[in-house]
Amino acid sequence: MNILTVNLLFSTFVFWVAARIYLFPRLPGLKPQTVLLPILLLHSLRHLGLMFLAPGATYAGISPRFAYPAAFGDLLAALLAMFAILAVVRKARVARLLVWIFNVEGTVDLISAIILATVHGASAYMGPAYWIPAFWVPALLVTHYATFIILCKYWTKASKPESES
Repeated sequence: MNILTVNLLFSTFVFWVAARIYLFPRLPGLKPQTVLLPILLLHSLRHLGLMFLAPGATYAGISPRFAYPAAFGDLLAALLAMFAILAVVRKARVARLLVWIFNVEGTVDLISAIILATVHGASAYMGPAYWIPAFWVPALLVTHYATFIILCKYWTKASKPESES
């Protein structure tokens, strides 16, 4: 097991513990939209994944088979998060659907990037971008999980829209 994998696993565990202590117990008393806005704002910064394409942010030799899908998958997740923010803030009918689309794409992107990084040995070429999979990805994974919980358990089609609560 390489050090990046250890960092990814331990950081994910730390974010998971924080969510179990501070977020999950409070979900029943919070409006889904109230919890989702900070999560979506966090994910709107995923444009930072473009660093995998920036000379100096990674070392020469990083596999483009990892770098391009990871960078553009993150950019798409950031854009989807921004659209979802607008819909959630405006209490649009499509808000829940946009959050679902963002969450599925963002989760698939992260899982795909982890697999591609492993298959193509990207950890040796991360350079200054090392913090992305060591710190940023674990936070994103845990917040994607929290978003799935909110969508499936607390913001269902049967629940009232925020404006009616």
